[in-house]
Amino acid sequence: MPKYLISFEKGAMDHIPAEDFPQVGKDAHAVCREAKDAGVLIFTGGISYDTEDPLLAANPAVVGTDGLITDGPYPESKELIGGVFVVDVPTREEALQWAAKVAAACRCAQDVRMFMDDPEAV
Repeated sequence: MPKYLISFEKGAMDHIPAEDFPQVGKDAHAVCREAKDAGVLIFTGGISYDTEDPLLAANPAVVGTDGLITDGPYPESKELIGGVFVVDVPTREEALQWAAKVAAACRCAQDVRMFMDDPEAV
């Protein structure tokens, strides 16, 4: 079955008041459990950009073909990913239905993209 990346940009949830975040977390976890119970969830998670705690920091870096490491996102990238939800579903329409559930739970729009099928990849 095709796998789909459902994601949102860093900052997409900035409009949510701090007091609403516990409920957002509960709602998002409910969607994750639903997808897991349905057998379609491959992976999900938010991206950490905590620069205060080195154990949590996941600041973007680019590793070139020559092995050179440059801090920061790839120069052509316009947005950073805030969170991802990967599902394995038979149709694009089903992926869009899951994206709608994630969007409602996270209170922000979701980007949906299908992974290329590569039988050689593990």
